[in-house]
Amino acid sequence: MMRMDEHERFMAVALDEARAAAERDEVPVGAVVVHSGRIIGRGHNQRETLADPTAHAEMLAITAAAAALGDWRLLDCTLYVTLEPCPMCAGAIVLARLARVVFGTDDPKFGACGSLYTIPTDSRTNHQVELLSGVCADKCARLLQDFFRRQRAAGKK
Repeated sequence: MMRMDEHERFMAVALDEARAAAERDEVPVGAVVVHSGRIIGRGHNQRETLADPTAHAEMLAITAAAAALGDWRLLDCTLYVTLEPCPMCAGAIVLARLARVVFGTDDPKFGACGSLYTIPTDSRTNHQVELLSGVCADKCARLLQDFFRRQRAAGKK
C-alpha cells in the first residue's frame, strides 16, 4: 500500500497535465498511470484539440500505459486523475483491469466513482477497482473553478 505522500507526488504530476490542458483552452483534467512506482502513461483533456469526444485525460493515459506495457491489461497499475472519472472513463478503467484509481475532486454532475455511480466497484462486473478520493482535492478543484470562471468571464462556457 502506498503512503499518502506518494499519492500526492503522483497527483502533482496529474495536476501538471491538467495545467497543460488549461494552457490549450481545454478543461483542466490530467491523469497519469503508475506501474511499479514509475509513470508509464500520461494524458490531459484534448477533446477540443482533437475534435474527439473520447479524448479525456484518463482515456489517453490508459492508452499510453497499455502501449508502454505492450498489454491492454493494466493489472498492477494505478490511475491518478485530478477529477472523478465519468461513466465512459470508469468503464474503460474496469475494462483495462486497473488495480486502483486515485482521484482529486468529486464530479457531482458526471462522476462514476462514487458521486452518481460507482462503476469500478460494481460487483456485477468481472473486475473491481480500488478507489481513493480526495487526494489534493483543493488544488484539483481550484484549478477547475479558476478555469471555468475565466471561461465565463470571456463568454466561452
